[in-house]
Amino acid sequence: MSTLTPPTVFGFTGHSLAFLSLRLWLGSRALITGLEKYSAKITVQEPMLDAAGQPDMSGAMMDVEKKVYGLKYYHALPDSLQTKFASEPLLPGFLCTPFYTLLGPALIILGVLLLAGVANRLTLFAMAGLYASLTFGLMLIGQDAGVSWLAIHVGLVALALTLVDHNRFAITRA
Repeated sequence: MSTLTPPTVFGFTGHSLAFLSLRLWLGSRALITGLEKYSAKITVQEPMLDAAGQPDMSGAMMDVEKKVYGLKYYHALPDSLQTKFASEPLLPGFLCTPFYTLLGPALIILGVLLLAGVANRLTLFAMAGLYASLTFGLMLIGQDAGVSWLAIHVGLVALALTLVDHNRFAITRA
């Protein structure tokens, strides 16, 4: 009787690689989404450059749009969505402000925890809860496309939860 060992790539089984792939994607997605909530496009004036790339002799200035990051640019959701949520009677208004305040930091923290391998099972479950809460809000205002996108995220989190026992790199296991 022979024992079959699963094929591996550098010692990783297919399940280990599948979990690592999901972990990298979901962690990066949450981290970048959270960081983007601290971004803005601002317009600054810069000197117009000549053909040699030097400031033009006329001293002409031009408006240049730049993307910047900072705490003062934080926006949890676009204003148009916040307005729709504010008019939705099934969404308690007293919960909206704390949710908006915590959304960006929660995405960043969950992304970092998942990428670092800290309590992956708990982190994934918290991530599913966050995506489910976002889905609930979008369902109430009839944003079906957003609901579909978030359903894919929840499905990926659920798949990662089924594979979490194959995690090879973790700081803590929970």
